[in-house]
Order: sequence, then C-alpha cells, then structure tokens
Amino acid sequence: MKEYSFDLVVVGAGPAGSSAAFAASIEGVSVALLEKEKLIAETVRTSGVTWITDAKEFGIPESCYNPISNYSFCSPTKSVTISHNEPKAAVLDVRKTYRHLAEQAQNSGAKLFLNTNVTEIITDYDNKPIGVIAKISESQVKFNAKMVIDCSGFQSVVVKSLGLAEQWSRFGAGAEYEVKAENVQSDTWWLMVGHEYSPAGYAWIFPVSKDTVRIGVGVGKPDSDVDPTERLDKLIEEKKGPIKDLGNITKIEFHYGLIPNDGLSRKTVYDNLILVGDSAGQANPLVLEGIRYAIRFGRVAGKTAADAIKSENTTQKSLEPYEKNWKKAIESKINSASKIQNRWIGLTDEEWEKELEIISELSADEFLDFIRADFSVSSIIRLATHHPKLAVRQLFNIVKGT
Repeated sequence: MKEYSFDLVVVGAGPAGSSAAFAASIEGVSVALLEKEKLIAETVRTSGVTWITDAKEFGIPESCYNPISNYSFCSPTKSVTISHNEPKAAVLDVRKTYRHLAEQAQNSGAKLFLNTNVTEIITDYDNKPIGVIAKISESQVKFNAKMVIDCSGFQSVVVKSLGLAEQWSRFGAGAEYEVKAENVQSDTWWLMVGHEYSPAGYAWIFPVSKDTVRIGVGVGKPDSDVDPTERLDKLIEEKKGPIKDLGNITKIEFHYGLIPNDGLSRKTVYDNLILVGDSAGQANPLVLEGIRYAIRFGRVAGKTAADAIKSENTTQKSLEPYEKNWKKAIESKINSASKIQNRWIGLTDEEWEKELEIISELSADEFLDFIRADFSVSSIIRLATHHPKLAVRQLFNIVKGT
C-alpha cells in the first residue's frame, strides 16, 4: 500500500475543506486535501446563493457570481418584490467558486488528491484518528496524519465512521435544473411558497447570468414524503407562477443535494478531529444555505488545527477555540431561524398570504437581515421600532431572546 505522511488530512474539497486547507497551509503545516470526485465540483449539489459582503470578504472574484438586487416572493395567489438600489445577494457559479478556493489552497502549499475516496479511518488505541485509507483508482493509499478535519458534507464520512455521530434525522432535499431561458431577469430571484410549490419548503428561480437560471424545489424531510424532483418536473411542465414568464426553457444540467437541518446539534471537536460545514450542520435553516459558513469556519478550523499541530497538542481541549468561535458567531441566530422555519413548515396557503404581507413591509436591508438569519439584538430592535405592529407578531417574538 502506498503511504503518505502529512501533518493534517482534510477530507472533502468543497468550500469548507479548501478553506481549511488554505488556512492551515499558510501557517506552515503540511496538508493533504482529499476529494472523491475526479474534478473539483464535478457534481453540483447546491444553488450557490450567498451574499456579496461575504464574497468580497473571502476574496471571491466578481466573475464567480451574479449579483441580485430584487428579491421576489410568491404564493399561489400573491407576490411581493423588495428591491435595493445596489445588489446585496449573489448566485455563485458553483464550479468556478469551488475551483477558485481549491486553487487558493494549492497555492498556499496544500497537496490536492482528486479521485480519492476515503474508505477507512485509521485510529490509535484510544480511537483517536491518526489518518485515513483511501481508494485512488484501483489502489489503496494510506494517509498518516496528526489531525483530520471532516469536511465531507452531508455524509459526514469521518465522524460517522468513528461512531461519533448518527446520520442527520432532519434535512432538506433539493432538486434543480440549470436552464437556458428566453426571458431572464438577471438581477431578480424568486422564492415560491405554498403547498403547490413545496408542502414543506419552497421552490426557487435563481439567475446565474443574463440567459441562465436555476429552477429548483426543496422539501424538508421527514416533514414531507414528496419527491422534490417529481414536484420540480411538474412545476416546469405546468409553468407555475413566475416560471411561465421565463418563456422557452432548455435544460442544461440537473443538480440534487441534501443539507442537514437538525440545527447545531453536533459536537464539532474531538481529539485530533474537527468538523466543518455540512458535517457540522452549519447551515441557515431559512433558505438552507451554508457556503459562507463553510468558508468562514473552514478558515477558523484550519488555523486552529495548525496551531494545535505546531504546539504538539491536538487534544479536544486544544481545539475548543474553534467550537467557541463558530458558536459565538451563529448559534443563537441559527436556533432562532430554526424556530421560524418550524413555523413556516406548518403554514397553510392562506397563512402564507399573511406572511407575505409582513414581508412586504420590510425594507431591503431588513428583509436581508431576516433571510440571512441575522437575528442580532440590534436587528430585532430596529424591526420593533420601524414596524410596531409587527413586533407583537409571533414571527419576531420568537427571536427576541437572541
């Protein structure tokens, strides 16, 4: 068996893994970044919605995303559009973005191994991970390491193999087509709510360019047994809601993905091990987006791991600054967003009409704070001040405690 030795092995070269590998490498530790697919982002599993402030903070080139300045919601009988004079949201070119992040990691010194499928976790006598065995083509390869970072996404390959976590019990299943369309409003996204779109989730239209959009359906599991692919095909065939305004549609590519929706229920540090991104459940429940969290906390994880390796102390205690960092940043916000999502899942179409009336009264900045799950004390006070009649609504009452 071929054998390598690195300070750190990162499993998964998505945004979390590439960011962790980048941050660790620039600290001077040797890093192996393992990706099971033959190319970075060979398979796309996400719509790639994020926010321009985050994209700029992370140094993602403008060529990697399409800016959005109009935010439209619709139910079966009502629609609302909130606009801003400058774009605040973005739809990523997922492949280009992920490859940019992986290249950044390589340029910092990380060694990228493609077509490398982890099959076994190597442990010491105390069940602490000290490397992995992976299949590359038809060969087995051993990667020895002082630490492992699990960025393997929804499947959580490392932490599940070690018996430290179960499969997610609540999650979102999303199906989408990337299509060429006759009439594209490239600066406008659509979120479509109500039972005809999704009985436990929402449908969407996210523009990628002037002639390309992603049309998708997300369904919460186990809240609904509806197949998101079947529902998506039906919506496109019947040209429901704003889909009809796209004119002629030509399908280019199909995407399917799963994203955890169990809240921040997992422990994310163990001896010699850190979890980041979907492996850690770091996702915003309102629109089930987590790329910005994956990049941000991937970088924190990489720096924390490098510091631990250089100090020759990779115990759980030495890695706890990572968990404290991300929990301080998002735990209360995600918990509040989960409560609102639980409320949304139970709404009837008639109740969605009232919800859209609330949304229509928000400014673009207020709406974006809300949809981003930015439930800070200041944002709640601002809502109560600007919209006194909304302050007593359950929608905002449930997040006041943040």
